[in-house]
Amino acid sequence: MSTRIVSGTAHRTLAEAVASALDTELAACGVERFPDGELRPVVERVRGDDVYVVQPTGPPVGEHLVELLLLLDACRRGGARTSTAVVPYFGYARQDRRGRAGEAVGSRVVADTLASAGADRLVVVDPHTVALEAMCAMPVEMLTSVPVLADALAEETPDTAVVVAPDLGAVKLAEHHAGRLGLPVAVVRKRRLSGETVQAGEVAGEVVDRPAVVVDDMISTGGTIEAAVDVLLAHGALADVTVAATHGLLVGTAHDRLERLPIRRLFVTDTLPGCRERVPRVRVCSVAPLLADAIGRLRDDEPLDALMVRG
Repeated sequence: MSTRIVSGTAHRTLAEAVASALDTELAACGVERFPDGELRPVVERVRGDDVYVVQPTGPPVGEHLVELLLLLDACRRGGARTSTAVVPYFGYARQDRRGRAGEAVGSRVVADTLASAGADRLVVVDPHTVALEAMCAMPVEMLTSVPVLADALAEETPDTAVVVAPDLGAVKLAEHHAGRLGLPVAVVRKRRLSGETVQAGEVAGEVVDRPAVVVDDMISTGGTIEAAVDVLLAHGALADVTVAATHGLLVGTAHDRLERLPIRRLFVTDTLPGCRERVPRVRVCSVAPLLADAIGRLRDDEPLDALMVRG
C-alpha cells in the first residue's frame, strides 16, 4: 500500500508541488478528449493504494467538476483502496442555502455527487461556508490558509494597520488574521444586490488615518472588495490598502475594479492558477506545503487540528 497523487488538468502545477513536498511523483494519468468535448480520464496502477486526486473546481467549473468525478470513478474502478478528493477551491460552496423558492442547494448536490463517484474523503481550503461539512456524508477536512497568508502579510503590514472584514461573513476570518498579526478588526456592512453588484454602508471599528488590510475567502468579480474599499476611504481610512484572499478567481470585471482602487498589494494563494497574469501587484502564496502536510497526516493517521479552519 502506498500514497499516490493524481492530478486533474485544472491545476497540474499545484499537484506537482504537492507531490514534490511529499517526495513522490504524480501517478500516471491522462485525460483524453473526444471531438464533442467528452472527457475520458485514464488512471494507471493505483490498485491497493490510497489515492489523493488534486483538482480545484474553478472556471470552467462544470468541466473541472465533471473531470474530478470521472477521475474518482476511474480510481475506484482501478482498485484504489481509498480515494480522497483534494479540492483546494470548492466550486458551488456559495450555494449553501436557498434564497428563494425554486433554487437548488448546489453545494449539497456537488457533495453528494462526489460521494457517489467514489470519494471517501474531501479536503478543501477555506470553503465559503463551514456548513459544507454538515452537507457531506463523507468526512471533510477544512484546511485554512490563514497562517500562509498572515505570514506573508506580516512582512509588509505596518503596526498601525487595521484588518477589515468586507462583510459579516468574513468576520471570523478577519479575527484569525488579526490575531496572528496583532492588529485590531473593523467590519464593513454590505448588502448583495446581484452576482456582481454589492452595496456597502457603515463601518464598525476605527479606520480613520489607518492603512487597511481587507481579507476575504475569495475574490470573484471584485465587487465586494470595491464596495468595502470605497466605504473605508469615505470613513477616513488611508488610501493605502492591502487585500488578502485565499481564492483568486478574478473573473469578469475584477481586473478593472481592482486596478482603479488604491491597492498597494494583493495577496492570494495558488488554490487556483493564473492569478499573476490577471491582476497587477499580486503576490501568490503557495498552499502546496499545507496540502502536503494534510495528506501526510492522513496517511500516518495523525490529527489535522493545527491545519483546520476554526469555527
